Amino acid sequence: MDQADELRRKVEQMKEQAPSSRVIAVTSGKGGVGKTSISVNLALQLQNLGKKVVIIDADFGLANVEVMLGIRPQYNLADLIYGGKSVEEIITQGPNGIGFISGGSGVQDLVNLDKLSLKKLISKMVKLDSMYDVVIIDTGAGIADSVIEFVISSPEVLLVVTPEPTSITDAYSLLKAVNRKKDFDREEKSIKVVTNRVSNKEEGEEIFEKISIVVSKFLNIQLEYLGYIPQNNSMSSSVLEQTPVLIREPEGEPAMRIKGMCNKLLDIPEVEKPKSGIAKVLLSFIKSKKNNG
Repeated sequence: MDQADELRRKVEQMKEQAPSSRVIAVTSGKGGVGKTSISVNLALQLQNLGKKVVIIDADFGLANVEVMLGIRPQYNLADLIYGGKSVEEIITQGPNGIGFISGGSGVQDLVNLDKLSLKKLISKMVKLDSMYDVVIIDTGAGIADSVIEFVISSPEVLLVVTPEPTSITDAYSLLKAVNRKKDFDREEKSIKVVTNRVSNKEEGEEIFEKISIVVSKFLNIQLEYLGYIPQNNSMSSSVLEQTPVLIREPEGEPAMRIKGMCNKLLDIPEVEKPKSGIAKVLLSFIKSKKNNG
């Protein structure tokens, strides 16, 4: 039994005594498409709907979530791994009661942990499953290894795309890179597309259809359409003001579209909701990095 298998068995034993959170990775083929803004606003709305939500900022080195919220965390994932901090101590409280965890250098270091450190990390992180209903992983952008492995490891993925040709082609490149990995299981994966900064509903649907047809034909991956967010000054202004649009303009069109997406996410019948828990996702991430490294 290898290290990952032994840890997986221990995680399964822990999960028998605790509920599993719903883990959603938000990703994109390129940067600058509004991925983090969407992550934060989805978290806020899910919290408004009665779900306890935490965001893990897995784009190490950029700290996008804390910049978006205008909050500087005292600790990050590296402090959990190396500094002896508890998972409760590294969670920073954001607006409306959401929590967020800054990845820092900790995300990059996960694969290099020894057996004892991994065991300690998983035993700490599994607490999130009993503390939160939903864990949103805000990944990096592009086809870096950590991005691909979080996409492979997370049961649900939201892929953010804009009308820019490079955004569309890079989104396809990301899915193509994911599809090449032996750990990728399309049957166990739910990939939903969010079209951002579109002129209208029709443009959003057209972009989705364009990607969906090509991905289905050449990669045999079935995509779902979660919805669109229109090009709107309120989104860019909210970023500049470090106030999420759900708080800044809760009745504006972008906020209303995000609310609609959350309703769709929660309308999925309970039996169909992939709820693997964050510990299992992290183990899958580490195993994937080892296999593909």
